[in-house]
Amino acid sequence: MKQNASNRRVNEQARQVIAETLMFEVSDPRLSMVTITGCEVSFDRSVCNVYYTDSPDRYEETQAALQKAAGHIRSLLAKKLSWRTSPELRFFLDKSVDEAERIAKALEVERARMPQGDASEDEERDDEE
Repeated sequence: MKQNASNRRVNEQARQVIAETLMFEVSDPRLSMVTITGCEVSFDRSVCNVYYTDSPDRYEETQAALQKAAGHIRSLLAKKLSWRTSPELRFFLDKSVDEAERIAKALEVERARMPQGDASEDEERDDEE
């Protein structure tokens, strides 16, 4: 989805306010380590898709806590941004962080399996290019 500067600014404003709200104004301990990775606010600002990440063993409890706190977060979002409408918040787990970690571990394992001579030959070929 192509975004213009205005859309990016609105999305970033929503992300920042929601992240600050979770840090400072929501007292649920299940949300203490949640990271808001992004937001997508609809053009008419009626819906805000909120992407978050947390440790894999806490996914279900985090989703439940976010759903429970959604009304409070929504009202604070509306007050802080003074938008005409208060968007419905929809929370989605952002698995890109988990995927990046999985890829990094796989590369590490593969690098460890490579004989040292092959690794230096690859580096030499990269230097020649």
